[in-house]
Amino acid sequence: MNVNSGGRNHIAPIIEQQVIKWSANIMGMPNSTTGLVTSGTSMATIIALKVARDRALELHDNSTLVGYTSEQTHNCIAKAFDLLGIPVSALRKVPCDSNFEIDIKKLEQTIEKDISNNLHPFTLIGNAGTVNTGSIDNLDKLADIAHKNDIWYHIDGAFGSAAILSKTAQHRLKGLGRADSIAFDFHKWWQVNYEAGCVLIKDHILHKKSFANRPEYLKYYEEGLAGGDFWAMDYGPELSRSFRALKVWVHLKSHGIAQISNVVENNISQAQYLKSRIEAENALELLAPVPLNICCFRYKFQSNIDTNNSLIVLKIQESGIAAPSTTIIDGSTAIRVNITNHRTTVSDLDLLVNSVLKTGRSLV
Repeated sequence: MNVNSGGRNHIAPIIEQQVIKWSANIMGMPNSTTGLVTSGTSMATIIALKVARDRALELHDNSTLVGYTSEQTHNCIAKAFDLLGIPVSALRKVPCDSNFEIDIKKLEQTIEKDISNNLHPFTLIGNAGTVNTGSIDNLDKLADIAHKNDIWYHIDGAFGSAAILSKTAQHRLKGLGRADSIAFDFHKWWQVNYEAGCVLIKDHILHKKSFANRPEYLKYYEEGLAGGDFWAMDYGPELSRSFRALKVWVHLKSHGIAQISNVVENNISQAQYLKSRIEAENALELLAPVPLNICCFRYKFQSNIDTNNSLIVLKIQESGIAAPSTTIIDGSTAIRVNITNHRTTVSDLDLLVNSVLKTGRSLV
């Protein structure tokens, strides 16, 4: 249980590689795909974008590199740019359409403008479930654009990539397998305990090239503890690593993909039920589409709308009834409900809606 999974010839690397192979197969990536079980999508993103950056640096200067994503993208992308020594200003946040998906036409225009200014696009990041609304970019179209411009195509699938397991939503995720890299979390929709993220990288040669740099005290031998054909330290920044892959392996072996798929499908259905409840209440209004498992809405106050909706969330959190959050949708404060728990029931959602109505009336 208390082993260092950064390297050496023991059970941890074997288990971790099995988890990576299973994950690559589920996402539609080839058997040669390499990857790591990470602390979360934030670290997975840093690893993937370092490989993308190193690939670009073989031909271009760091100061000319630019990347693209939607304005709905999680801030871990900007953090990764900063930590990799790429100015955050080099990350182009492209506007979205009415469905909160990246605007393809504006993306293409932005890429053309940068190329004409002698800048070099090095990565395009698509979203498989944005954090605000759960929207899914047109992954296939983004793959076409990335291929056309020889850009590393990364997908942030923190929670939404798990929808590949859903019969009703998997058609939106069929472009996952075309990505050069994918980052996602087992500790969200896969129901695994924290912390357990994952990065998958299609080109195993570029992946290892970006990180493999053995010092003399970690010299490779075919036999003994220094053996083994997979050392995680050759594929990521950490040498000291906990055995995160074990709980993922046990979880998948114990429950199986079918049960996890049922959870994903059920949560999507519950989000649609919540949407219908909101639409049926005159005092409430939806603020965004509900493509997956996230529902954003608000109470229709006559004044102090944003402040009062924030108060509703705080009061419900402190009551212990539910744990919604707030976000900003088109400049307005929204009550955000992200359903990713296998224990959530329809009656829970009824209780939430009734509590929002009761709390809203108390603030009028």
